[in-house]
Amino acid sequence: MQLEPLQYVLVTLAAVAAGAINALAGGGTLITFPTLTAMGIPAVSANVTNTVALLPGYLGATFAQKEEVLSQRRRLWLLLPAALGGLVGGLLLLRTDEKLFRQLVPFLILLASLLLAAQEPLKRWLAGKRGSRGAPEGTPAPRSPAFSGEAWAAVPVFFAAIYGGYFGAGLSVIVLAVLALVIDDSLTRLNGLKQVVGFVTNLTAALFFVFSGRVIWPVAAVMAVGALIGGALGGRLAGRVAPATLRRVVVVIGIAVAIIYFVRG
Repeated sequence: MQLEPLQYVLVTLAAVAAGAINALAGGGTLITFPTLTAMGIPAVSANVTNTVALLPGYLGATFAQKEEVLSQRRRLWLLLPAALGGLVGGLLLLRTDEKLFRQLVPFLILLASLLLAAQEPLKRWLAGKRGSRGAPEGTPAPRSPAFSGEAWAAVPVFFAAIYGGYFGAGLSVIVLAVLALVIDDSLTRLNGLKQVVGFVTNLTAALFFVFSGRVIWPVAAVMAVGALIGGALGGRLAGRVAPATLRRVVVVIGIAVAIIYFVRG
């Protein structure tokens, strides 16, 4: 499928915005996916292309928190259920009929918007939960040679990754909640673990999509460049833009887009 030059410009700008939003607050897919479908790209192909195009941004976010990730090598076994879940989610997406997926889209966008809206209350609740146990934020949990209760994280991580491979928006909120409820550690360290789990989920789905024949490569290429530029801009604006304010804007946009999809059917 070929787009007009102006459409490529608009898609690139949407990717720049998504890259910056992901760097600052999360929820960039709520900008890029509706833009792609507005260009006339079928919903499944738009979702597949979006996943592949935004992958470099997830890699950058993971690399930015490499210290937190490397300090938790004993927990990186969770990347296995994340990879399996991403693969299952990608397979389910490609097995979903285009008409059915379009019917699911408004519900998925609404769910992603609500997850994004719940991110800050969730973090405050988790921080309070940890504080009530007498461990200040930033204090890592003592290391244990056994996985103990942490092994249970594999099940919800797997199901969260299925959602991530299928649609992806709001995945980070789900993964952070799962990790914080099962693993006793600081939110700073869990956020780093969340980043690498999300990256592996998207990487597995993206690698699967590469061979699906559904990726619109010219669009994915310009979006990838735009997302990288947006991520760099977001990093520079990190101290000037309040993430909570930006998150509210993205949530409002997401809900509005969901309503439009509901109305259009």
